Amino acid sequence: MSKVMIRYKVKPERVQENEQLIRAVYEELQSTVPAGLRYATFRMDDGAGFVHIAANDTGGPSPLREVAAFQRFQQDVGERCLEPPVSVELHEIGSFRFWQ
Repeated sequence: MSKVMIRYKVKPERVQENEQLIRAVYEELQSTVPAGLRYATFRMDDGAGFVHIAANDTGGPSPLREVAAFQRFQQDVGERCLEPPVSVELHEIGSFRFWQ
């Protein structure tokens, strides 16, 4: 299973817009339920930083890339950001009920 963390910081005036786009992704995920995808998004305590964690156990490309709402979220993410997205591959040492 591949696991990736993406973090970035949006412009203060774009936080609400960013959250709305993220919520739309989750609405679509709830209705389409892509196989093999585990996904979570968190807003950091600074109010403008975001962290996305995605796990994919399909063995292929992430099913998230096929989600129309996620494609809309990605369209102008660079314009919303103060700090651009940084992607980090995660290598699990251990977890407890994290991926259930």
